[in-house]
Amino acid sequence: MPCRPKKEAVMKFDEMGNRAGKTLMLLPGTCCDWQTNFANVLDPLSQKYHLICVNYDGFDGTGSIFPDMITVTEKIEDYIRRHYDGKIDGALGSSLGGSFVGQLIQRRQVHLDHGIFGSCDLDQSGKFSAGLQAKLVVPLLTGITASEKRKAFTRRILKNFFEMNDETADRFIACFSRFDPVSIRNEYYSDLLTWLQEDISVEHTIAHFIFAEKMGMKYFRRYQKYFHNPDIRAFPMQHEQWIFGDEKYRTPVLKVIDEFMETPV
Repeated sequence: MPCRPKKEAVMKFDEMGNRAGKTLMLLPGTCCDWQTNFANVLDPLSQKYHLICVNYDGFDGTGSIFPDMITVTEKIEDYIRRHYDGKIDGALGSSLGGSFVGQLIQRRQVHLDHGIFGSCDLDQSGKFSAGLQAKLVVPLLTGITASEKRKAFTRRILKNFFEMNDETADRFIACFSRFDPVSIRNEYYSDLLTWLQEDISVEHTIAHFIFAEKMGMKYFRRYQKYFHNPDIRAFPMQHEQWIFGDEKYRTPVLKVIDEFMETPV
């Protein structure tokens, strides 16, 4: 079972950008803080939107431990209720961050006009499978920085697969040495156990998906399974390549995010 922190941690939310713009919450992916995950898109998003950037417990540099997906979701909901009367214009979840977007919509404790999923996999499994996957995957993630040889190998993969430049690749690799392995395991494990219902439909909320075609059509069908009449936009790229890769991917996706946020609800 995943470990829980001994005392309640205070999650970190940073606000920036265009205070006159629509509110857009940024939720990072697995083993990432928002500074790393959204570094390449923060400036253009800040020019248009009032950004609420989230660092989950365990990934905020305070020494806290990530508890589980639902506990963190409740903290996000509490922040939206206390600071925004329970309603924001949009939330953009990168990879695992999309699981939080899905929960915010499904749970109906706060309201989003626009839930934006950044080429998320939305994987779900039972406890046995989740535990087995965590035992296999988490050591691989935490072992990336064990030696210069491993770091160099990972850097090559990131540059070839995502078309990352050296700076982005090194920034991403650094996350795996900066965060507690317990937090990484808890996050990975509990994400698999945090299920979405099928055909989710919430009045005045639109689920938007940035579909990376090179991930495969099973993810396209998964988006259609979990959400009623989702707005899915396809791009010829790998998982989250628009955030980490070349400008040629980033520009059209940023344009579509603007379209998402302007869609009447």
